[in-house]
Amino acid sequence: MRMLPRRFDLDSMFDNFLTPAEDMKCDVYEKDGNYYIEADMPGMDKKDVSVSYNDGYLTISAEKNGENEEKNKNFIRQERFYGSMERKFYVGDIDESKVSAEFKDGVLKVVVPEENTTKSDRVIEIK
Repeated sequence: MRMLPRRFDLDSMFDNFLTPAEDMKCDVYEKDGNYYIEADMPGMDKKDVSVSYNDGYLTISAEKNGENEEKNKNFIRQERFYGSMERKFYVGDIDESKVSAEFKDGVLKVVVPEENTTKSDRVIEIK
């Protein structure tokens, strides 16, 4: 039985406080032998977004700089995000030359081929 109403729940009191200012919202799905990652990046420009692959991880990074004129404003509430964000996805051993990415209307779409399955397990002979 709960003694306190939800609005006084201490666990939820800090939920928004301890989370990053902005998360990169992504959908990941598999279709036709490829993995698709679609990341919402509203207000971002293509030049501010990068995609890299290293040691089995695909990294999506973005940085949005605040406008200089906004420094002189006396904000009552500021909710728009400025700064950098990054997401990493483990994709395994892939042929990185087959990874493609497209940025359109604030959405980054990355197509990753499924993990390279040509490698076979090898039994090591014990001498």
